[in-house]
Amino acid sequence: MESASPCLLAIMELGGYPNLAPLYKRLGFRTEIVNSQRKAQSFLKQRLPDVIVAEYNFQSDFRDRTSNLETLMARLQRHPGVKVIVFFQDEYRHKLDNLLSRFPVFAAIPFPVEPAQVEAALRRALEGPDKPSQGDL
Repeated sequence: MESASPCLLAIMELGGYPNLAPLYKRLGFRTEIVNSQRKAQSFLKQRLPDVIVAEYNFQSDFRDRTSNLETLMARLQRHPGVKVIVFFQDEYRHKLDNLLSRFPVFAAIPFPVEPAQVEAALRRALEGPDKPSQGDL
C-alpha cells in the first residue's frame, strides 16, 4: 500500500543552493533526488510525484529547446495536479518567462535560493489545489 505522505521529486542537475533534503523530510515528503532530466523522466514512468523541484538551466546550444525543462514540462501537461517549483538565475529571467508563457509553474524562486522561500512554496503546495503562480516573478 502506498504511503499517504506526499511525494517530491528533486531534480538537482547543477546545484549551487543549500541541501534541501532535510527540509523536504521535515515537511513530510517522501523524496526522490535525481541528477539529470533523463533520470527524472525514468522516475516519472514509474511514479507521479505531488511536487517537483527543479533548476531552470538556460542552454543556448540546444537545437529545439532553450532549457533543460521543456521536455519535463511537456510531459506534465497531462498531469496538471503536479506542482512544479523552479529555481532560476536572475540573468535568465527573460528566457524563463518564455517557458512560463507556455507552461505554468507553481512557484519560481531566484538564486540565491533561500530555504525559507522554498519552505513557503512547499507549504502552499501541501495546502491542496491552487492556481499556478509565478512565485517571486
